Amino acid sequence: MSLLEKSGPHLVLGGCGFIGRAVVRELASRGLDVIIAGRAPPTGILSHKLSGKVEYRLFDLARADWDRLIEGAAVVHHYAWTSLPATANADPATDLAENVGPTIRLLDAMRRAAAPPRLVFASSGGTVYGRLRKVPVSEEHPLGPITAYGVGKAAAELYANQYRALYALDCRIARISNPFGTEQNAGRGQGAVTTFIQKALAGMPIEIWGDGTVTRDYIHISDVAQGLVALATASLPTGPWTFNIGSGRGVSLNGLVDELALQFHSKLDVRRTEHRSFDVPISVLDVSLARDVLAWRARLSLAEGVAITIENLRNTDAKFD
Repeated sequence: MSLLEKSGPHLVLGGCGFIGRAVVRELASRGLDVIIAGRAPPTGILSHKLSGKVEYRLFDLARADWDRLIEGAAVVHHYAWTSLPATANADPATDLAENVGPTIRLLDAMRRAAAPPRLVFASSGGTVYGRLRKVPVSEEHPLGPITAYGVGKAAAELYANQYRALYALDCRIARISNPFGTEQNAGRGQGAVTTFIQKALAGMPIEIWGDGTVTRDYIHISDVAQGLVALATASLPTGPWTFNIGSGRGVSLNGLVDELALQFHSKLDVRRTEHRSFDVPISVLDVSLARDVLAWRARLSLAEGVAITIENLRNTDAKFD
């Protein structure tokens, strides 16, 4: 059965976050009902023209009443995660307790439900694979994270797959590359594209760790949202259940600076510092499985996504903080 025929709303955990907000809008624009679960009431999401009904529920990942929260939902989108790579490395035990533990409790609630919802879990394609043996990397590559953040995401994936195998739960995993876009909070220290754009707009220097050859797969948030909705609504009776969601193209930090300089029509102020030991040299995703099974691929090139982000940030009050 296609999910478009299945009753019940989409419950979006972390629905006020960067990825969650984009998915909420994409779902509601398609006429699907959505429940936003977040730590603070949403702003901006409901100002868009939406054909689906959107509700909000206060949500705390560590203290959630999972049985009550997921009751009646057709799909649970799990985009709530409290840590970043740097914070997880600094305190792996807290990262485990605050993220992996609640994910297991969510899976237990799904197992108890009379009509278990479908789960879409946002993993990290940039961290769970670790140092790549082959570029671009496919979903069959062994998991080898070198950060606590990646270990936590990989652990959540493994638990989701265990519950799928033991209890026939419909658990789907999206390994997302490096998303960027206007609403990303660059002040958290995550998201090179958005951070560099906001600093350039503010006339601030751009800081690059190492020699700038670190290469990533950057994808605009609108494409991520469409990929996640495609995964959530696809009929996958026999799998596969894990998909890379990225652009499939790699760009170095130096190449990113060159693209921004081209679009700003000026040389940017770049400061270089010592490289970080937890930065994988290259991470580019093979997205052919998502193309073939989900009929999805990223529409925007890096240049197009950067241009949209620059224009939107120039027309908003977004600041770097």
